[in-house]
Amino acid sequence: MTAPHLLPAWLHPSDEVQAALRSGQPIVALESTVLTHGLPRPTNLELGQQLEAEVRAAGAVPGTVAIVRGRLRIGLSAEELEYLALEAKAVKASRRDLGWIAVQGGDGGTTVAATLFVAHAAGVHFFATGGIGGVHRGNPSDISADLPALAATPVAVVCAGAKSILDLPRTLEWLETAGVPVLGWGTDTFPAFYSRSSGLAVQVRGDTAGQINAVLRAHWSLGLGGALVAVPCPAAEALAPEVVEEAILAAEAEAQRAGIGGNQLTPFLLEQLFERTDGASLRANLALLKENARRAAALAVDFGSDAR
Repeated sequence: MTAPHLLPAWLHPSDEVQAALRSGQPIVALESTVLTHGLPRPTNLELGQQLEAEVRAAGAVPGTVAIVRGRLRIGLSAEELEYLALEAKAVKASRRDLGWIAVQGGDGGTTVAATLFVAHAAGVHFFATGGIGGVHRGNPSDISADLPALAATPVAVVCAGAKSILDLPRTLEWLETAGVPVLGWGTDTFPAFYSRSSGLAVQVRGDTAGQINAVLRAHWSLGLGGALVAVPCPAAEALAPEVVEEAILAAEAEAQRAGIGGNQLTPFLLEQLFERTDGASLRANLALLKENARRAAALAVDFGSDAR
């Protein structure tokens, strides 16, 4: 067994995560903005519970990351998860927001960037989410904080690519420039979130957890940063690319007419997609989140205690 990871004083793991760290059990980090900002209540709570159950069923320990009453947490009690999903007036928290939310004793749902920071501080190398942020369409200078965080942080992010509302070619170009490997699990092409393929090539394909982990071990042995593990949305719930693109273009036009931009744009576009696809985008989102949790847990279990 490896020595327990030394935690910073500001990090407060749950009893379950603390025990897993001490015993060398595999852990999967989960972000919390999908609970606080991504889904309606009580669907958000049900999903949070299901994601944790998927991780446990695959043999790993779930570590949902959030700020709860000013405390940075990895792993939430059942009561904390319910509070965050149903009661808290949580802020959408990226890395830059962690300090001031903690000082004010507030609640925060962590983005990919913030979850990466906390997972790495806990010594956790596997993180499941829906899709990463990226380079925005029509404004290549608008780059999500997820991308530099991923490049700098030695954590594997298991996701269904980047959100479809983004500029996927420019996002992949950014990742290439920053030295982030994009691994396709069972796919030669980069998923487009709701759709199984963007038509853009991944860097390397692996068909098993062992094949993916072999690349991750080699990458991290060189002292390099994060990696993206791209998993297509399950076929039964995936949407055709042309359906998604038509809905996105209509949603963007509506946002422009309404003068919506900044940090309000993404939630507006996602709500528009839900309406314009008669809820199919939400069903795809839920399916891919659960699939990514299962895959991340499989990686963490296969990787073994060396991941911590």
